[in-house]
Amino acid sequence: MQQRQKEQLKSLKNKTLLITGGTGSFGNAVLNRFLSTDIKEIRIFSRDEKKQDDMRRQYNNLKIKFYIGDIRDMCSIKDAIQGVDIIFHAAALKQVPSCEFFPIQAVKTNILGTNNILTLAEKHEVRNVIILSTDKAVYPINAMGMSKALMEKVMIAKVRNNKDGQVFCGTRYGNVMCTRGSVIPLFIEQIKQNKPITITNPLMTRFMMTMDHAINLVFYALQNANPGDIFVQKSPSATLHTLAESLIELYKSKSEIIYIGERHGEKLHETLVSREEMIKAEDLGEYFKIPADSRDLNYEQYFSKGKQIVSEIKKYTSQNTEILDIEKLKTLLLTIPEIKADV
Repeated sequence: MQQRQKEQLKSLKNKTLLITGGTGSFGNAVLNRFLSTDIKEIRIFSRDEKKQDDMRRQYNNLKIKFYIGDIRDMCSIKDAIQGVDIIFHAAALKQVPSCEFFPIQAVKTNILGTNNILTLAEKHEVRNVIILSTDKAVYPINAMGMSKALMEKVMIAKVRNNKDGQVFCGTRYGNVMCTRGSVIPLFIEQIKQNKPITITNPLMTRFMMTMDHAINLVFYALQNANPGDIFVQKSPSATLHTLAESLIELYKSKSEIIYIGERHGEKLHETLVSREEMIKAEDLGEYFKIPADSRDLNYEQYFSKGKQIVSEIKKYTSQNTEILDIEKLKTLLLTIPEIKADV
């Protein structure tokens, strides 16, 4: 871990970093880890002036610069992007139900907004851009996942046409534990209010990933990516029922568990790497690297012979990774500062 953090620090020395959607959980975690290093400047770009003001007061650090704007609006990005070396693109609509009911809003933010960021990054010669994607982009069944899948395709298309040596790449996450809008804060709130814990389906599995792991994945991509690569961290998973029971035990709660049925656009199990991607994915130990498809429109030449039979390849899902039992999940949950402070 110490060697990894040294490499991360070296990659940021005297650099200017822009974080879109920087007032969220990811932006705060990056600030907490790297603000005291030799980084030159961290720019927080978001549309939420209240959260920006809260961050300004909390950190009180001249290395942080705040920019009000929306990634849908190219003009609002221009000032923030000038002189930037690295972009972590975290701004997105992430809630499955809201994207399901307002899919055009997901298109405008997750697809067109990403295109705006990458277009201006090309123009202003930003060296590295890492877009943050999700397991829901693989075999997507909901509007959020579909928009994130197309976000990845936009990035790869930009790379295909870029000849200036810039490195645009992506990372895919499972659930980052205890982030805003995730299920763990909801379960904890229900426990603290002595309410029943509401579970959609007890057999539903979800990847379990800490924010530290999420940051490490982004920096691994920053240090190791070729243009168009997508990186995935191998992560354990757990059923929602195991998660609820683990929290009940940690909080010494008497809350009961009730099942309410699946929500709009939910999968029983999540996938981080598809079968089709596993054919070309590189196993890097802790991570998978999925190289960009480098074929062009002259694709007739690829029809005569394939590499492998896709049906024989195993996709990487929350069902076939390590599935945590209650004790292992409790140990992982206790690495989260908010939970550790509570219990």
